[in-house]
Amino acid sequence: MRFAEVQPALQTRRVESVDALRGFNFVWILCGDGVMLAIGEMSRGKGPVIGTVGGFLGEQLTHVPWEGLRFYDFIFPLFVFLTGVSIVLALPRLVEREGRGRAHLRVLRRAAILYLLGFIYYGGITEHWEDVRWLGILQRIAFCYLFASLMFLNFNLRGMIAACVALLVGYWALMTFVPVPGIGAGSFAPDANLANWIDAHYLPGHLWDDTRDPEGLLSTLPAIASCLSGVFAGLLLRDVRLTAQQKSFWLVAAGIVLVAAGHLWALQFPIIKSIWTSSFVLVTSGYSAILLGVFHQIVDVWGYRRWATMFVWIGTNAIMLYMAHNLVNFAEVSQTLVGGDVAGFLDRTVTQGTGNLAVNGLGLALAIAFAGFLYRRKIFVRV
Repeated sequence: MRFAEVQPALQTRRVESVDALRGFNFVWILCGDGVMLAIGEMSRGKGPVIGTVGGFLGEQLTHVPWEGLRFYDFIFPLFVFLTGVSIVLALPRLVEREGRGRAHLRVLRRAAILYLLGFIYYGGITEHWEDVRWLGILQRIAFCYLFASLMFLNFNLRGMIAACVALLVGYWALMTFVPVPGIGAGSFAPDANLANWIDAHYLPGHLWDDTRDPEGLLSTLPAIASCLSGVFAGLLLRDVRLTAQQKSFWLVAAGIVLVAAGHLWALQFPIIKSIWTSSFVLVTSGYSAILLGVFHQIVDVWGYRRWATMFVWIGTNAIMLYMAHNLVNFAEVSQTLVGGDVAGFLDRTVTQGTGNLAVNGLGLALAIAFAGFLYRRKIFVRV
């Protein structure tokens, strides 16, 4: 039995906690990061407690320079994880409705559209091809979705677990034992590791960090494993042998085990988002499972849904909002309304950083209002 044959009767209602968690994740992309950075700026010099807490919150909404993990480094792998969960929730229904052959074609078409959107997002129309970023966030999602979906449609659970392990261990072996020309084997330093070397020599177009790219060629392999970890979580959510309460428990328990295993692996293979190390996959997948378990318990088991309304609005139209933010940029729109002299007045009369808080807070409010408008009118942009 292949897991595309999950009982279609279980696919009649969206799992609201998944939409809510996806929306929570996207809030930080849609000006939520700017709000937290502004709070960090406002807290400076306000005493040891407020200053420390505010500084910590602001720091968490920036990427680590290289090795380590902050909350901002967790946003993208969480979305990849949720992409895997969505594969389990959507594909069985598609197989029942249109057949396995058509399901494969739909997967290929969706991956191609996601890649094309990413190509356009990074200048595929406006820039010369040598200045286009050929691999980026949407392109990585496209590849992760494509390969995880094909495995889900054609492998059983053992096959998917074997593939996931092979991706993680194989990537570790390549990065650890294959020598980098002029440097040697086993280096994980910037521009001195195998993934960066391959991108510098074989990835065409513009590289995000000039000499390397965090969504590069070789690091796509463990990213697929991140998506497969979401597939496993989705299968757990659809397991009819478990009660809803048990599903929440096992998601959290599995997440704790993965986080511990990832930190243990990090003693030899450090947690580095920019090259998506195997330890990074385990730790971020673990935190993703824990968050999903918590959201599932609160939203789907206990039935507390009102607090998550705006997250559901955003989560059901995530890709649409991501593209809209690129085209419109909600923070730039709010800048025309409360930036400039208004922001300067707030900085002078309240405290430094209040102007940025107003700009990003209004930008986030505009994004939420737009998401609510789409949701209430049942406008859902699918690819």
